[in-house]
Amino acid sequence: MDSLIIFIEIVLINVLLSGDNAIVIAMASGQLPPEQRKRAVWWGAMAAVGLRCVLTVVAIKLLQVPFLQAVGALLLFYIAVKLLAEAGGNQDMHTVKKAKTIGQAIWTIVVADFVMSLDNVLAIAAVADGDIVLILLGIALSIPMIIWGSQMLGTLLHKFPALSYIGAALLAYAAGGMLMHDPGMNDLLFHGSKTLAEAIPLMCVPLVIVLAIVKKKAVL
Repeated sequence: MDSLIIFIEIVLINVLLSGDNAIVIAMASGQLPPEQRKRAVWWGAMAAVGLRCVLTVVAIKLLQVPFLQAVGALLLFYIAVKLLAEAGGNQDMHTVKKAKTIGQAIWTIVVADFVMSLDNVLAIAAVADGDIVLILLGIALSIPMIIWGSQMLGTLLHKFPALSYIGAALLAYAAGGMLMHDPGMNDLLFHGSKTLAEAIPLMCVPLVIVLAIVKKKAVL
């Protein structure tokens, strides 16, 4: 049952955080003829997701080093705040270069996905609990969702801010879990406390919401 929950979390996080990646895929291949566009989308998305799988596996290994999970937790927490603060906003995606050949489109998709996938990689590594099989299955299942919904995902995230709240809550909880599982922080502060292990991830959720509201008001 725990494995099923982790699997669902991986799929949900990967889909929720792939809205911008999906927009990149759509824009990068926008000037190609219809048949070439389909091929560019498929090959570009497959290459990008493959790269994401490798990066996630590497992240899991690196997060075993003392205090690196704590750093990852802070980054993931920041990403959660940023995701929620920008919910419903219009992100500037016009800097994405529209390719004129399949090769250019695939390269643009892979490079953009690499730059934009820090949130995906950290979130999936945080909830995966070291299970590489679940990671690969979860990411693989999200491939058709990202490809077939290349424009719909971004639109939904902007139209229905509640989806961003779900994503931010998952990220915040995962960040708290990463912090508690860091071996260095555990030896320094937590000392294996079960109470803190349950409380801190839960406390991160409302904290993200508060900080996101403050950040959004500061921008206005």
